[in-house]
Amino acid sequence: MDLESIPGVGEKTASALAELDDPERALRTGDVATLARAPGITQGRAARIARGAIRREHDDPGGFLATDRAREIYRTLLSSLQDRTVTSYAAQRLETIYPSCRRSRIEEVQAFAREAVTRDPDPEVLEALADVRPLDDAGDVRVRDRCLATTDAERYSEAREAIPELSVEVVEDARDLAELARGYATVIALDESFAGVDVEGDVQVRPDALEDPAEVVPERALAFFARNRDTLRAAIAVHRRAGLESDCDLDALEDGLERLAADGTVAGDDELDRLTVAVDDLDAAASAAESVANDRLREAIREQDVTIEGSDLLSLVERGAGVDSLLSRELADEYAAAVESAREHLVDALDLDAGEAEIARRAFGDEPTFPVERDENAISRLREELTAAKERRAARLKRELAGDLAAQREGATRLVRDALELDVEYAIARFARDFECTMPTFVDADAEVGFAIDGGRSPLLDEPLEAIDPVDYAVSGVALLSGVNSGGKTSTLDLVASVVVLAHMGLPVPAADVRLRRFDDLHYHAKSQGTLDAGAFESTVREFADLADGGDGSLVLVDELESITEPGASAKIIAGILEALEEKSATAVFVSHLAGEIREMADFDVTVDGIEAVGLVDGELEVNRSPVKDHLARSTPELIVEKLARKRDSRFYGKLLEKFE
Repeated sequence: MDLESIPGVGEKTASALAELDDPERALRTGDVATLARAPGITQGRAARIARGAIRREHDDPGGFLATDRAREIYRTLLSSLQDRTVTSYAAQRLETIYPSCRRSRIEEVQAFAREAVTRDPDPEVLEALADVRPLDDAGDVRVRDRCLATTDAERYSEAREAIPELSVEVVEDARDLAELARGYATVIALDESFAGVDVEGDVQVRPDALEDPAEVVPERALAFFARNRDTLRAAIAVHRRAGLESDCDLDALEDGLERLAADGTVAGDDELDRLTVAVDDLDAAASAAESVANDRLREAIREQDVTIEGSDLLSLVERGAGVDSLLSRELADEYAAAVESAREHLVDALDLDAGEAEIARRAFGDEPTFPVERDENAISRLREELTAAKERRAARLKRELAGDLAAQREGATRLVRDALELDVEYAIARFARDFECTMPTFVDADAEVGFAIDGGRSPLLDEPLEAIDPVDYAVSGVALLSGVNSGGKTSTLDLVASVVVLAHMGLPVPAADVRLRRFDDLHYHAKSQGTLDAGAFESTVREFADLADGGDGSLVLVDELESITEPGASAKIIAGILEALEEKSATAVFVSHLAGEIREMADFDVTVDGIEAVGLVDGELEVNRSPVKDHLARSTPELIVEKLARKRDSRFYGKLLEKFE
């Protein structure tokens, strides 16, 4: 796929998308999460790019929503769908589902939607979805205790690209290698020519290192899983609770995540924990051991009666001896016991093994001193031993865990993607159930139907579904819709527009049954606010002229166009527009209070449907919300006059009523 051929994708964006593993799949499926992982691309931008790619694939010219009101209807419906999502991904993913005139695109989404409406959104699954996020690639990992070394410039470039987490150094000989080993804990030589070279430090000769990055830099895999640990756990919960199939070993992945700490280190290993605690607590434990020895020795001195004869004291003084000599002579056993208690405390406090304990015991010598003090050289040696053991074990555990998890990465990626897609399906399923939707049936363009809606309820009404009267309405060709004020004419247009938009999105529609043709575009003109000035009036007429010239595949919905100018002129203009649309075999519904006048002026037998008010109850209109075919509905004033004529024996009301006949 030529990425730059996608609408809205230039050279820079194409380069960013090319860095993804499989950009074509992501573009084709509308995978917003994957597209948003490309450098510099947000989820919103990813949705727009995906929409452009989908249009290109289906040769969709766009522009189905031809007017502001049509676009407003779409945004309202889309918002209603998005309100039923849990994740921000699903909300953005729904942006890639748009009304299209292309059969292939509609059928593609319909297949997805038919599967979606079979879902039964489980509250526990929805709760788990709240913690699912698009995966973070964790591409900013840097490891500073290791480096790669090579003598070859080409190998140098290859290494930097394959393992960007490590520094790569160019060396000429073993001397350079030794110099590197003094600055890094581990040096990995990529050239086989270094095999057998005796260099002080941890130098590993591994010509195949670039073939197995997880072995050389396990932090790569661990960082990815650590950064996405909560999301992966949530995705596992979603799959289990929803009963989704997965090619990922959920138990193995969950076990690996349990062994991984949030900072990317290995968790849950008793030996590593022991060594970590020992290194961290070494100084404190050594100080405590000193205190144990000194406290015991002080107590022994307090309880011991020491007698020194004058000749012995003189001999000690002449030799320059001090308290150490006195301890050695008079309290040798007590000192030995105190030192032993210090050694045992240090070994026990740090939970040292036999080899480590042997080093630890050297921290307190046999030569008497007071106060007892640790040997810092021995403590440093013990620290080095413990640290080295800790790093060796941590490195081994990292490699083992990284090896286990790296094999799961592809499956884990699909696991999260499927969980996020489930949220999209759930949103469609919840919308369909909330509005009692059904999948519409598209008929051939030459069928005798523009649209036929049975039991439709507008999703735009701010009323509970059970409070909305179902509407039946069908139109073939051009029709005028008449009716009383507040009788539901505009709501009927909104219902038709909503059904048509959702159907062309490939989604279920809010009705018991719907049949319609596939339209090229939707022109919905809302009611004008007052009479237009000359310039605005001219612009409106031009717009309808353009529509009449090419509107054979259009659906045109117009709400009280007569308000743009004087009633007499409006009737003539609307009649002319209807004549042009009828010649183009377009489908159109014009709401008008001038339906009778327009019908008389039109040069063809225009259908007039009516939303009939069946009476007045307590001052409120009682209305049959479904338009009656071929029926000019009575106006509200006529109903009121009729009511007055029935209740009062007045020649005046009778005369008025005759005017409406």
